[in-house]
Amino acid sequence: MKYLLENQETKRLKFRLVSSDDFDLWIDFFKQNDVARFLAMEKIPTPLERCEHWFNRVKHRYENDLGGMNALIDKINNEMVGQCGLLIQEVDGLKELEIGYSILPDFWNKGFATEAANKCRDYAFENDFADSIISIIHVENINSERVARNNGMIKTKTTHFKEMPVNIFRINKMDWIKRKNNDTDHNWTDK
Repeated sequence: MKYLLENQETKRLKFRLVSSDDFDLWIDFFKQNDVARFLAMEKIPTPLERCEHWFNRVKHRYENDLGGMNALIDKINNEMVGQCGLLIQEVDGLKELEIGYSILPDFWNKGFATEAANKCRDYAFENDFADSIISIIHVENINSERVARNNGMIKTKTTHFKEMPVNIFRINKMDWIKRKNNDTDHNWTDK
């Protein structure tokens, strides 16, 4: 389970494995507009079934060393704010390392996704997991696109993934090293 960030921390967040105890809280995530569409789950009819599918995928990834989502816990109040992690994905026939992130609605627009994604990026490059990392983002998901750009990623192509139109955002390790050496903040946007 080398791609998991269990026991890692950021300024505001602790990372831990997702557990079955998180299930009821996560159902609310799938009740939000566009979530099913942005995660290629439109064909799964109910929020409960979507959540079951999500948790089965998380478990499958853990058991098969395919990375996985980590629960994000707010250090101040010990509440779960979302999930983020490094995932092995196949895009256009190539295996890629992806940073995936999903934040619970009560915590949207507070910078948690960017903070967690930055940690995943740094962790992956510091441990030599890949020469580049992607984020797979539905073409209409502007909020996730903003997180990818804040993570130093640039859009490299548009394609289809799980039957949905997506933009692929990417950061290369060499670009990360250059930017890291010139910037103490590590939260970047396309300039």
